Amino acid sequence: MTRPPTVPQPQPQPQPQPLRIGNASGFYGDRFDAVREMLTDGPLDVLTGDYLAELTLLILGRSRLKDPRRGYATTFLRQLEESLGLAHERSVKIVTNAGGLHPAGLADAVRELADRTGIPVRVAHVEGDSRPVPDGFLTANAYLGGGGIAACLRAGADIVVTGRVTDAALVTGPAAAHFGWGPGDHDALAGAVVAGHVLECGTQATGGNYAFFGDHDVRRPGFPLAEVHADGSCVLTKHEGTGGVVDLGTVTAQLLYETDGARYAGPDVTARLDTVRLTRDGPDRVRISGVRGEAPPPTLKVGLTRLGGWRNEVVFVLTGLDIDAKSRLVKEQFADALDRAGRPPAEVRWELARTDRPDADTEETASALLRLVVRDPDAEAVGRAVSGAAVELALGSYPGFHLTAPPGKGAPYGVFEAAYVPAGEVAHTAVLPDGTREAVPPAGTYRVPAPVAEPALPEPLPAGPTRSVPLGRVAGARSGDKGGDANVGLWVRSDDAWRWLAHELTVARFQELLPETAGLTVVRHVLPHLKALNFVVRGLLGEGVAAQARFDPQAKALGEWLRSRHVTVPVGLPDEPEVHA
Repeated sequence: MTRPPTVPQPQPQPQPQPLRIGNASGFYGDRFDAVREMLTDGPLDVLTGDYLAELTLLILGRSRLKDPRRGYATTFLRQLEESLGLAHERSVKIVTNAGGLHPAGLADAVRELADRTGIPVRVAHVEGDSRPVPDGFLTANAYLGGGGIAACLRAGADIVVTGRVTDAALVTGPAAAHFGWGPGDHDALAGAVVAGHVLECGTQATGGNYAFFGDHDVRRPGFPLAEVHADGSCVLTKHEGTGGVVDLGTVTAQLLYETDGARYAGPDVTARLDTVRLTRDGPDRVRISGVRGEAPPPTLKVGLTRLGGWRNEVVFVLTGLDIDAKSRLVKEQFADALDRAGRPPAEVRWELARTDRPDADTEETASALLRLVVRDPDAEAVGRAVSGAAVELALGSYPGFHLTAPPGKGAPYGVFEAAYVPAGEVAHTAVLPDGTREAVPPAGTYRVPAPVAEPALPEPLPAGPTRSVPLGRVAGARSGDKGGDANVGLWVRSDDAWRWLAHELTVARFQELLPETAGLTVVRHVLPHLKALNFVVRGLLGEGVAAQARFDPQAKALGEWLRSRHVTVPVGLPDEPEVHA
C-alpha cells in the first residue's frame, strides 16, 4: 500500500529572549554608585540612565553659557570612568540622555575616555532635538522618540548618548532594535513605553518615596530592571539580593507618577494607561501586560527654558506666645522698610507655618516659621533692599527675633514652558559609530489624542456604620509636577476599598480636602484595572519648579498631604497600619 507523502509541518519559531533593561539614574544627582552596582549585581543587556528633568536643561543651559564645550551631565562621565570596563566585559549596552544640550560633546568625551583606558567601545549619539531658541529664552529642545537610539544600536553601538528624548525612549529604542519593531507596532511600543515610565525614576519603582514604606526595608533600595518581551509585555524586577521591594504597589505608584489622562502620548506611540494589567510573577517580580497602543500625535513637545527673574527668601523664627501678633508686626515693619527703599519687589509672599506646640519642652518645638519670598525681574529689587531690611529689624522687632539663616543677595530663578511643533519639522538624526549620519523618519501615521470616556464605576459599598481615619490608612498616593501643573495619583489594594474610593473621592471632595486647589481646574481620571484615580491640578505650581513659587515647588508631597486628611470610611474597610519607628 502506497503511503501518501509526508507533508512537513511548520515548526514553531523560537521566540527571542527577553531583553533585560536596567536603570541606574532617575535624575542628575542620583546615587553615584548605581552604574557600577547595576553592572555587578546581576545580568543585564542594556543599562539606561535618565539625567534630564525640566529643570536640568536650565541648569545645563547656564553651564553652557560659561563654557560652550559643556552642556552635558558630567556626572555620567565620572561614573563611566569606573564602569566602562565592566560594561565591556559583560557586553552591556549603555543608553543615556546625559548628553543634554551637547550630545556630540559627551560622545567625544566618552571616546577620549575609551582611548585613554584602552577599552574598545563603539560610541554613537542622537541629534535633532535642538530647536531655534526664541528671544528671551535660554534653551529649546524637542522631545524625541527612540528611533535614533534604535538606529545607533542596530549599527553596532555599545554606548548611545542622546540629548532631549522622552524618558521612555531610553527603553523603546533598545527594545525596537532588539525585536525589530517598526513604527506601526503600536501595542509592543506602548508596552515598552510603560516599562520605560516605570524605570525612568530609578528607585521610585523599588520602594523609594513609597506611601507604604513601613511594609519593607527600603533604606537602600536597589535600582529596577525590566525583562522586556517581544510583544512589549515585561516583568519589572531588580537584581537579586539588592534592597527595597518590587510589588504591585510600587509599580502602580510609579505608573501614576507625573501622568495626565488615560492616553499617555509620546513621539513613538500613545500608550493607553487604562489597559495596563499588573500581576504578581514571584518575589520582587511584577508582570505588566495588556498595554494597547495608538498612533502618536502629529506634534512633538518642545521644552523651553528661560531666566524668569530674581528671587530672595527670608525665614523668620517666631517662638512661644502670640505667634499671630508677632507675624503681623514683622510683616508691617517689612512693608514699611520696602516702601522706604523706593520700590517693593513685584511679588511679595508670606507663609506662616505653625510648627509650634503649646507648652513645648524644647525651644524648636515652641517655634513657628514665617517665610518671606520675593521675586522681581530686577536683581536689585530683591537684593540689598530685602536683606538689609531683614537685618535692620534685628533689634527693633518682635521678642526673640532671629532668622534661620542670614539673608543673601538673591538668586536667579527659571521658567519652563512647553510648545509644540509638527513632527515632520524635526530633523531626528542618528550619528552612527563610524560617523555616518542617518535620518530617522517620522512615525508616518498620527492620531490626535482625545480624552477617554470615563469608565463605569464599581458598585458602591452598602450603607453602614462608619469611622473617621486619615485617607492614607486606606489609599496610597504619589504626586509630582509637569510644568505648572501637579498630579496626584491614588490607589488602593482591595476591591472593597476601590468601591469606596471611586465614589468618595470626587473632584469636589478632593478640593475640600486640599483647599489650595480650590479655584483651580482639577480633572479626575479613573483607572479601574489599577484600582486608581489620577487627579491633575492645573496651575498649582505657577511657572514650574525652577520658579520656586510654592513651598513644595514640585508637588512631591502633595499626595502625602492628601493622605493625612481625615475622611469617613465604612467600618471594616481594610486599612493600612501606622508606621512606627
